[in-house]
Amino acid sequence: MCKRITINGLRTKRSDWWVLALTVGLLAALPGVANSQQSAADLDSVRAGRFDFGKMWTFEYAPSAYFTTTYGFAANQEWFERARLSVLRIPGCSASFVSPNGLVATNHHCVRGVVTRVTREGESLLDQGFYAPALGEERRIPQYYADQLIAIQDVSDEVFAAADQVAGDDEREKVREATLDAIKARLLQQHAAEGDSVWVQTVALYHGGRYSAYVFRRFTDVRLVVAAELQMGFFGGDADNFTYPRYDLDFAFLRIYGSDGNPYQPQHHFGWSMDGVEEGDIVFVIGNPGSTNRLRTVAQLEFQRDVQVPALVEFLDGRLNFLSIYREAEPEAAERMNIRNRMFGLSNSLKASGGRLAALRDPVIMAKKRDAERQLKEAMRKDTGLTERYGSLFERIAGVQQGRYQYAREFGAFLAMGNPGLESALLLRAMAARRYLDALRGATPADSLEAVKTALLRIRDHPPRLERLYLTARLTAFQRYLGVDHAITRSVLRGQSPADAAAALLQNSLLADGERTAKAVADDAVKPDDPAIRVADAFLPTYEKYLEASREYGREEEQLESDLGRLRFAVYGRDIPPDGTFSPRITDGTVMGYEYNGTQAPPYTTFFGLYDRYNSHGPGTEWDLPERWRTPPSGLKLSTPLNFVSTSDTYGGNSGSPAVTPALELVGLNFDRNIEGLSRDFIYLPERGRNVMVDVRAISAALDYVYDADRIVMELMTGRLFESEAAADAAAR
Repeated sequence: MCKRITINGLRTKRSDWWVLALTVGLLAALPGVANSQQSAADLDSVRAGRFDFGKMWTFEYAPSAYFTTTYGFAANQEWFERARLSVLRIPGCSASFVSPNGLVATNHHCVRGVVTRVTREGESLLDQGFYAPALGEERRIPQYYADQLIAIQDVSDEVFAAADQVAGDDEREKVREATLDAIKARLLQQHAAEGDSVWVQTVALYHGGRYSAYVFRRFTDVRLVVAAELQMGFFGGDADNFTYPRYDLDFAFLRIYGSDGNPYQPQHHFGWSMDGVEEGDIVFVIGNPGSTNRLRTVAQLEFQRDVQVPALVEFLDGRLNFLSIYREAEPEAAERMNIRNRMFGLSNSLKASGGRLAALRDPVIMAKKRDAERQLKEAMRKDTGLTERYGSLFERIAGVQQGRYQYAREFGAFLAMGNPGLESALLLRAMAARRYLDALRGATPADSLEAVKTALLRIRDHPPRLERLYLTARLTAFQRYLGVDHAITRSVLRGQSPADAAAALLQNSLLADGERTAKAVADDAVKPDDPAIRVADAFLPTYEKYLEASREYGREEEQLESDLGRLRFAVYGRDIPPDGTFSPRITDGTVMGYEYNGTQAPPYTTFFGLYDRYNSHGPGTEWDLPERWRTPPSGLKLSTPLNFVSTSDTYGGNSGSPAVTPALELVGLNFDRNIEGLSRDFIYLPERGRNVMVDVRAISAALDYVYDADRIVMELMTGRLFESEAAADAAAR
C-alpha cells in the first residue's frame, strides 16, 4: 500500500500527485493559470471574453451565419440536418452512423459495460477484445438503446404563457409541468407514424430561460461489432486520464438493426475520412455534453468553491481508496463484482472534480465571471422593463447561497448518503428499519407498511470487508464535518474510533446483513434498541431537516435561475449558448497543439509514441500492451496518427462524439479533455483546453493490420454491407 498523507483534510495516496495539485491549487503553475498572489489591480483589469460561455451550440439555435462567415462554407439548414441525423445518443455517451448499413462508431470506454454483458462463459472480451467476423456473429446487447434526434420544437412561448399567469413558485411549477406534459403528448401524436420507438424529451435550456421539445427515434436492437482490448482503449490508465499527449485506441463499433431484424439503413451517415486532419484544420464535434455551470452567478460559484466541490473531492477520493483496498485484498471477488469498472468511473469523477476545484480557486477565472456578471447587470439597468422585472434577481440568488452555507457541515457529512453502491448497507437498513418501526406503530399510513418492509428487505449486501470500509467512511464523515463534540458524533461513536465503532455495529446489529435482517423481520425482532437503529435515530432528524432545507433552497433557486436565463436570453439572444444539458449540441474548433510544462504538445501523436511508452514503462504497467500488439504487426505504419487535439468545446457526455470536417467526413472520435480543459465546467478557454480524439487513420490501421476486420474496413471504404470475411476478401480482390 502507498503511504497516505493529509493536506487540508484531504487524505490521498502519495503517488496520486494530481489530486494534491488540483486540490491545493498547484495548477497555478500551469501555463495561463493565474498566480494566486496576483494583485487586485491586475484582477480588476480582467475582462470576460466573447466565448467564455462556450460554443455548445444547439441545433434549434443553429449558428449558421457564424459558421458560414467564420469557416467559409454553406452551413445552411440542410447541412445542420445531415449532421444532426447522423449522430446518436447512447447511454452516457455519443455515437454516430458511419455507413448506410447502420454501422455506428463510438468510444471503447462508452461500451465497456456492454462488452462485459455480451461476454460468454470462458471469454474475457475486455482483455481480449471482440470482433464479429460475420454479420450473424454480431452480438445483440440486452437492455440497450440508441436515440436519434428527428425533430425539435422551441416551446418557450407556450410554457411561459401558461406559467406566467399564476403566482407562487409551487403553482408555477405545477402549471409548467402540466404544459410540458401536454406538449409531449401532442408531439407523440404528431409523430405517431414513426412507430412505438418514438419518445419526446422536454429540455430546459438556460436553466429554464428557454424550453425545447426533442423528438427521438429509439433503436433497441443494437449489436456489438468490434471492440478493442481494454488495455488499448484505456492505454496509460488513470495516470494518463485527462492528459495529453495520449496514445489511446479508444474505439468500438456497434450496429443498429431495424424491427425487421435487418441492419438499419439511416437516411444520413458520416463519410469515413481516408486523409484525416492536419494542424489548423477545422473540425466540428457533435454530441451530448453533460451539465455545466457556466451561466451560474458568482455567488453560486463561490458556494461550489467553498463547500460543494471540496466535499465531493474528499468523498470520491475516500470511496476510490476503499475500493482499491478491497480489490487488492480480494481480487477474484472484485472482478466478479466489476469493481474495476466502478473504480474507473470514480477515478474519472475525482480527477474532473479536482480540476473543477482548481478552476474555482483560479482568481483570473473568477475575475472573468465577475466581469461577465457586471456586463449583464449593466445591460439590464439600461432597460427599464428588465430592471423592473429582474432588478433584485442577483441579490435573491446570493441570499439562497447564504442559506445554503448554514448547512455546509451537513452537506459534507451526508453527501451521497442514499447511493446504494457507495453507502453502507447497514446504515441504509437502519434508516429503512426506522421507517418500518414507525409504520408498525401506525405513525405512517397502514397501506405503506408492506412497502417499507419490502424496501428494507431489498437492500443488498456488500461483501463484509467492503461493508466495513463503507461504514467506517460514513462515520468518519460525521466526525470530520460535524466535529468530535457534535451530538451526532458522540452518540454514534460512543468514544470509539470510526473503524472500531463500525466493527462493533456490524457485530451487534441484527441488520448487519440481509439474512439476519430477514430473520429479524420474520421473528418480529426488529427493535428500537438495535445499535444500528440507535445510530439512525441519532442522525435522522438532522439529516431530514437538511434534506428539507435543500429541497426548499433548490425550488427557490430553480425559479430564480429560470428568471436569470430569461434575462440573459433577452439581453444576448442566441449569441450565448446554453449550459450543457446532455442534449444534442455542435461545437466548432481548430486542430492545434499547445504549450505545456515548458514544451510544446503536438497536434497529434502516433503509434511511435505508443511503443515508446510501452518500452519505457514495460509489461505489467498501465502502459502494457496486449500480446498481439507487443510486436508491431506487419504493414502497420508507426507514423500513423493515433490521437489528436482541437479547441472544440467538449465536456462529459461528449465521449464517442464524432469529429467531422465541413464536408461531414468523420476524422476522429472524442474521448477526453486535457487537464487544462477541466475548467470547462465553468468557462471555455481555448488557449488552455483541448479535447482529445482518436484518429480515424489509427482505427483503420488497427482494423486492417491487427484485428483483420476486412469486412468492416471494406464497409467503411465502400458503403457496402458484407456478411462475412470471405465476401469482403472476394470484393477486395
